[in-house]
Amino acid sequence: MHIRADIMAPYSRQVACKPSMDRLEIAIVTETYPPEVNGVANTMLYLAEGLAERGHRIQLVRPRQESDHAMSPVGAIQPYLVPGLPIPGYRGLRFGLPVYWRLRRHWFRNRPHLVYIATQGPLGHAALSAARALDIPTVTGFHTQFHQYSQHYGLGILIHQIAKTLRHFHNRSNATLVPTAELKAELTQCGFQNVHVFGRGVDVRRFSPAWRDPELRRAWGCDDNTLVAIYVGRMAAEKNLDLARQSFQAISNQHLNSRFVLVGDGPELAFLRRDVPDFICTGAKVGNELAAHYASGDLFLFPSLTETFGNVVIEAMASGLPVIAFDYAAAHAHIDSWRNGVTVPVGDSAAFIAASRDAVLNRVRLRQIGAAARQSAEGMSWSRVLGRVEERFFSLMS
Repeated sequence: MHIRADIMAPYSRQVACKPSMDRLEIAIVTETYPPEVNGVANTMLYLAEGLAERGHRIQLVRPRQESDHAMSPVGAIQPYLVPGLPIPGYRGLRFGLPVYWRLRRHWFRNRPHLVYIATQGPLGHAALSAARALDIPTVTGFHTQFHQYSQHYGLGILIHQIAKTLRHFHNRSNATLVPTAELKAELTQCGFQNVHVFGRGVDVRRFSPAWRDPELRRAWGCDDNTLVAIYVGRMAAEKNLDLARQSFQAISNQHLNSRFVLVGDGPELAFLRRDVPDFICTGAKVGNELAAHYASGDLFLFPSLTETFGNVVIEAMASGLPVIAFDYAAAHAHIDSWRNGVTVPVGDSAAFIAASRDAVLNRVRLRQIGAAARQSAEGMSWSRVLGRVEERFFSLMS
C-alpha cells in the first residue's frame, strides 16, 4: 500500500540541521512571562532578551495573556502563543494547555536547534514530549520547589509522588539547569541526572540605591530617622510571613521609630491588610516603582524556606539593603554573614528573630552592610551568567 509522504511528513522525524558556530535557534517554553510578576517570569525575560542580544533567534512559547492583543514580535524574539487557563489562587497567572500536537507540527516546520523548558506544567510536559519525538535536544530548568510548596496547601501527603514526578520529567531531558551548586548536589543525591548550574544575575542599573525616594518614604509616614524594614515577594503561606511579622516586632521593640513595608500580591494580602493595619502593604510593584520601593528601605527581611533561588535577595542587595535570610539558595551563595548581609541556620526561627533585632542596634553598621551588599551585587552580571548558559547549549550540539 502506498502512503502519501505529504500526509505522513508532519509526524515523521526530521534530520537536525547543524547550527552555525555562533548562532542557535532556541525555543524557550515557559508558562509565565512579564508582565506577570514573579521570579521565574523575570528570569525568562533576562534569558530570552540576553540570548537574543548575543545573536540567537528565540521562539518564545507561552500561554496567551490578556495584554497580548497589542503585542508584536520584538527583534529576534518571536512569540508563539498557546491557550491557557487561570491558575487557582494565583491571580493574573495562567498555565498552558498540553498542546503536544500543535507544538510537534510547529517545530517540524520551524525546527529549533534546542528547546529550553522552564516550567513543569501541562505545557512543559507537552513540549518535552514533542521535542523528544522530533529528536530535538532539550534542557529543563528547575525553577520552583513545587514539592515543598505542596506542604503549605494541604498536599503534604503527595510530596513524595510530586518529587518522583519531577525527577521523571527532568531525567527525560538532555540536561537540567539549577540556580545553585547547593541545589545541584541535593537533586543529584535524589536521582536527578545531568544537572548543571545556571546561576542568576541582577540588573544593577535597575536595582540601585540611586532609586531611593524621600517622597515615597514620606508617603509611608517615614522620615530620615525612621527604620524601614522591607519584604518583597508573594503574600502566601509558603513565604513564612508569620516569621517576618515576629521579626519586625522584635525590631520595633528595639527601634520604636520603625515601619514594615510589604510589597507583593497573593492570597495572604487581604488578611495582612485587615489584621495588621500598621503594616504598609503596597500590592505588587514592577519596573521603576519596584526599584524605588527596594531602595527606599533600610533592611530586607526574607524568611522564606521554599526558594529554589530567591531573586529578591540579590535585587535587595543591588539596592543597597542588608538582607536577613536563612542560609540556603541565593543567600548561601552570595551572603557573607555580617559583612554584606546576615544569614542564620535554615529553619531556626529564633535565630532569625534575634538577627533581625541585632541588625538594627547599630545604624552605622547596618549602612555599612548595605554598602557591601551593593558592592557584591555589582559582580553578579547577567552577561557572565548567560555566557555559561550559552556554553551549555552549544555543548549539546556537538
